[in-house]
Amino acid sequence: MNLYAESSAVLAWLLDEETAPQVRDVLGAAEIIVASDLTLVECDRVLIRAAALGELTEAEAADRHAQLSAAAAHWHMLRVAPEIVDRARRPFPGEPVRALDALHLASTLVARNAVRALGLLSLDERVRGAGRKLGLDVFPR
Repeated sequence: MNLYAESSAVLAWLLDEETAPQVRDVLGAAEIIVASDLTLVECDRVLIRAAALGELTEAEAADRHAQLSAAAAHWHMLRVAPEIVDRARRPFPGEPVRALDALHLASTLVARNAVRALGLLSLDERVRGAGRKLGLDVFPR
């Protein structure tokens, strides 16, 4: 299984949410994981915000950032390139789709051109719905 890792799923894993075990299992079973710069930016911003609001200690936030960096070192990172921006600016099935979600969906479509049988790992229902309508296998199932 090959996956595009969208921020909602990665954050569930990092923040040890209820769905974290499912996300860990799916990530662990993947041969290839693709993520966008956007995934890292969103995850880091959530960790910074959580520390600033006292929801995580600075040490907890730093530990989770280190976990993200260690995992991402093994992922294929996709830059937010002009072709991704161009695709994100066009409609998706299941509109309305928010701007950052459109960038994730566009990134998945671009990555799918290079990685065979690429599925979408997301916990966001809008992203999952649009992904299904785009013909993607959506995880967790």
